[in-house]
Amino acid sequence: MGIFSKRNVSNLGEKKKDMPEGLWIKCPSCGESLYEVALAKNMKVCTHCGHHFTLTSAERIASLVDEGTFQEMDANLDSVNALGFKDYLGKVKAYQTKTGLTEAVVTGRAKMEGIPVVLAIMDFRFLGASMGSVVGEKITRAIEAATADGCAVIIFSASGGARMHEGILSLMQMAKTCGALARHGEAKLPYISVLTHPTTGGVTASFATVGDIILAEPKCMIGFAGPRVVKETTHSDLPPGFQTAEFMLEHGLVDMIVPREKMREQIVQLLSYVSVGNKVDATARAA
Repeated sequence: MGIFSKRNVSNLGEKKKDMPEGLWIKCPSCGESLYEVALAKNMKVCTHCGHHFTLTSAERIASLVDEGTFQEMDANLDSVNALGFKDYLGKVKAYQTKTGLTEAVVTGRAKMEGIPVVLAIMDFRFLGASMGSVVGEKITRAIEAATADGCAVIIFSASGGARMHEGILSLMQMAKTCGALARHGEAKLPYISVLTHPTTGGVTASFATVGDIILAEPKCMIGFAGPRVVKETTHSDLPPGFQTAEFMLEHGLVDMIVPREKMREQIVQLLSYVSVGNKVDATARAA
């Protein structure tokens, strides 16, 4: 009989976790482990490589508007299953419970450095921020409210595209939103579109890319079809950086790439150039 008894796994007691859950997150770009509290304080931008993590609509609004000025609009609009798509409403209810949102976009009036604006913020957590009838209706109403108020409308896009559960009804939202934007433009009022990761499909093919000024966050994906589909369709290799914000800037779709920490400052500066009130004041001073 040996002097030392052989130990097994059960003798080691309860396994200890190497890292508490919910405290650290790995950056998908550089692989660094980031402390979640510090990441949140840095507006969810990696301190090592500058990767922009996805923001919720609430986080986005808090980072942009003057404190206490956001007034949500049309919060109670809810989807219907017009096409009888199997378990569609059950899926919508599940995402409502999970996210605390009624739909994939949050709209409302607010002020940025005292300048009145109307915002529409898409939230990718809700069914990939796909655009169904409610999303299109809320965005259209937000645009119409900005037109009525005589102020700028600002839309932050992040979407997988049109919502397949609603078929042609979802595709109708492309024309409806663009029609409202056309009337907004006829009123000589500004529209600032901000593209975030990812902005694809019918959203890219409609309101997201018709802004008077189009901004984008660094390295975000922008496109209609995915790169694999494009490659298989064209039977050719795609250029480096295809469908990134930097590629779109180089080819003229995007006017400016703005890091998240400078987004509010940049939008306020643009609003100071194009807002109706400032133009009137400038005209009065010149006279």
